Amino acid sequence: QVQLVESGGGLVQAGGSLRLSCAASGRTLSNYNMAWFRQAPGKEREFVAAISWTGLITYYADSVKGRFTISRDDAKNTVYLQMNSLKPEDTAVYYCAADIHAARGLKKDYYEYNYWGQGTQVTVSS
Repeated sequence: QVQLVESGGGLVQAGGSLRLSCAASGRTLSNYNMAWFRQAPGKEREFVAAISWTGLITYYADSVKGRFTISRDDAKNTVYLQMNSLKPEDTAVYYCAADIHAARGLKKDYYEYNYWGQGTQVTVSS
């Protein structure tokens, strides 16, 4: 079992930045592809970004491309999401997720992921 705990969320003004962290315990993340998803009130959970187990391949939703950066530090068993130029429409609960079937490549569908954190709230004011 893998336990994922997100942190770093908060309230920020439009144009500001936040860095989310996802710390894992129980098992190393080094063999897993990792991703961030988000869910706004009344909306479905949507893909934000993913990173391969090697750290060499990343994949972003069009809505965040050029503003968000996903990264990982396997020595710390942690995945990050650097969010810049935040917009009010980025307001959501952000979740990290782990895909244990890394050989399949990066996935953007939530049901492909096996482990989830509890989420961290990000609120962007206009």
